[in-house]
This record gives sequence, structure tokens and C-alpha cells, in this order.
Amino acid sequence: MTRSHVLFSLLGSLLMSACGVNAGDACKGSSYTCSSEKEAFECRDSVWRAVPCRGASGCEESSGSVSCDMRGNTGGDTCAASAEGRGLCTADGKAVLECRMGMLVQVKTCGTCTMSNTLVTCAP
Repeated sequence: MTRSHVLFSLLGSLLMSACGVNAGDACKGSSYTCSSEKEAFECRDSVWRAVPCRGASGCEESSGSVSCDMRGNTGGDTCAASAEGRGLCTADGKAVLECRMGMLVQVKTCGTCTMSNTLVTCAP
């Protein structure tokens, strides 16, 4: 069984360079940047927040946008505002996580969890 990569495009008003930016620093607007190959920074509530990108594609910047592969992220990880209300399967395919108020929360247990694009299917 093959699971699709979960890529959330983090589209901010600006694509910022991560040079000199640290999680917790003050920021303005709604911007995103890759802080490393496996982490993005999101300007949320005027503070830079780290968002893990544990999937194989990690964090990528291209054509003025940032993509964060959240496949493999776990419950309790932070998630971007653009991912609010969206779900994804856990790495073991046994549960569904949903982004709620900036954090991934387990919302269902499954026998098998699969994804097709943004559609999450949780089978008993």
C-alpha cells in the first residue's frame, strides 16, 4: 500500500529568508520560510513558530512559496495556519491527525489509514 506525500503549501504574503531568524523572534504579517531541510518557520500571531516537515520532501522554497512535507509528523507537532482543519495519516497508518489551533491532534484510530491527495480514509 502506497501513501501519498502530504505537502501543505505554505503561502504567505512574503517569502522570507531564514538567515538570522529564530523561533520565538518577533515578525509581522503572515510569512513562511524554510529554516532547514526538515523545518519551516511560520509568522503567526507576530512570532516565528517552527513547523516540522518530517516527510521525504522536507521543506522546499520555490517560486515564492514554501512547501512543507508533513508526512511522518506526529501528534503534538505544530502545524501551519494553512493546514488548519486538514487531516493526515500517522506514519504507521493506524490513526488520523488533524491540525487544530496550530497543533496536530489525533482524531481517529484506524485499522488502516490511507490518503489520496488531501482525502483521508480511515477504515476500521
